[in-house]
Amino acid sequence: MVQKVWVTYNQVHKLCQDAAPRILSDFKPNLIIAIGGGGYVPARILRSFLKQPGSPNIPIQAIGLSLYESLGTDAQVEEPGTKVTRTQWLDLRSLEMANLIGKNVLIVDEVDDTRTTLEYAVKELEKDVGAAAKEAGRSGEVVQFSIFVLHNKDKAKKGQLPKSMMDEKRYLAARTVGDVWINYPWEATDIDEHDKMAQEQTVE
Repeated sequence: MVQKVWVTYNQVHKLCQDAAPRILSDFKPNLIIAIGGGGYVPARILRSFLKQPGSPNIPIQAIGLSLYESLGTDAQVEEPGTKVTRTQWLDLRSLEMANLIGKNVLIVDEVDDTRTTLEYAVKELEKDVGAAAKEAGRSGEVVQFSIFVLHNKDKAKKGQLPKSMMDEKRYLAARTVGDVWINYPWEATDIDEHDKMAQEQTVE
């Protein structure tokens, strides 16, 4: 039976707070791209901790990628799928896409499970930004992608990230955990029950 872990909003907040100094030091992001829906909340919390006096807030863009699919009649049972579905993406014709050229972009998600979603996001964003740079006559300007996740599951990964990203330590997980089922607060329909489960597990 898979072990379940409950994570509270306060814990997510503190994970982002702890990671922010390293992100500011090592990644220096000009833009945040949140992978929906798990990346939305940590991306927004992170932005508050990344805000520098006298500087504007770092913009947040969103992409939607789906890898998980429900199985059978139990809507609570999900299993990683084999194909990534693009449900929302950046508009290649927009000013925002042009603004990515030559910048540091931080991709945010809640969990690195099989790494398939992150692999897809990085590959597709690199390809699309490269095309936008070529069209704008700015092919020589490099976009540096970095990744932040709340939790990395310590398990064999199906997906792979660019070797340069890993070698240059442009990947940061706030916590590395075992292969557990993580219940995040934004998935809860009863937040009081969720927090109760989180509190009880710390006592055990």
